[in-house]
Amino acid sequence: MEHLEHYSARLYRAMEEEIGKAGQGNFRGALLICKKALGKLKRYMSGHAFRSAAEEVVFFKEIKPRFYSRFIYFINVYNFQLQRPAGGEAIQRDYIQMHLAGLKTFFDRNRAFYSYYRAGMRQLDEAYYTRSGFDVQAELEDFEEDEQYSTSHDYKLSKVIANENFGAYLNLELARLQAAPETLLQPFRPAQWTATQTDAIELIYALKASGSVNNGNIDIAELVGIFEYTFSIELKEYYHKYTDITRRKKDMSVFLSKLRDGLLRWIDAKMGL
Repeated sequence: MEHLEHYSARLYRAMEEEIGKAGQGNFRGALLICKKALGKLKRYMSGHAFRSAAEEVVFFKEIKPRFYSRFIYFINVYNFQLQRPAGGEAIQRDYIQMHLAGLKTFFDRNRAFYSYYRAGMRQLDEAYYTRSGFDVQAELEDFEEDEQYSTSHDYKLSKVIANENFGAYLNLELARLQAAPETLLQPFRPAQWTATQTDAIELIYALKASGSVNNGNIDIAELVGIFEYTFSIELKEYYHKYTDITRRKKDMSVFLSKLRDGLLRWIDAKMGL
């Protein structure tokens, strides 16, 4: 059987590629893709025996929440858009603020666990992320019913990650609602992207792959939206441009190499080398 980490990484890449193909804004399609990937992961795990408690912690702390948080996130965004009321700026702002208040309540209610997660603590990992560490006294409002495929906190962690990303999405929606890009960027001059669209896509995917934004827990479509908003550019068919990048024969990271060379030249010039 394929190694767990290799299989899950391959499955996650395939899931993200399918989401990209589904198109920006197709949140229902994205959540169905995530659901299918979660089903495949669960079927794989039905025939997998953990070799150690450490491997079990990795699965329930890192691998499963990586998939589940994407599923929950797209459910949140889909429902947000589905129930979004018609109306002007004031109605829209109140609707967004209502959801942000709901997220604040969630994080306040789970402050201790959220602090544990954000601080990168590990001392309670075996209690939180192994099935033998299940505590019947723990808060179980976020517990999945399948005890063979769940721990006391893996679903809660998935909700935390999803809600962080949903909060970022809501704040971006609020910023779009309240100000045009040129107003938002004051007192700075409006920024214009002057490289190619393919260069922009290469940079966006590099930020995602390197975990440079939200530790990698952010959708490509969100990064594209942030980029479009910041630089007043429309990035059409970004997944097809990404596919073109992967088909390059020699250097797949042409723009990143250009950035590196440009930075080194700039440093040399500033230092008089």
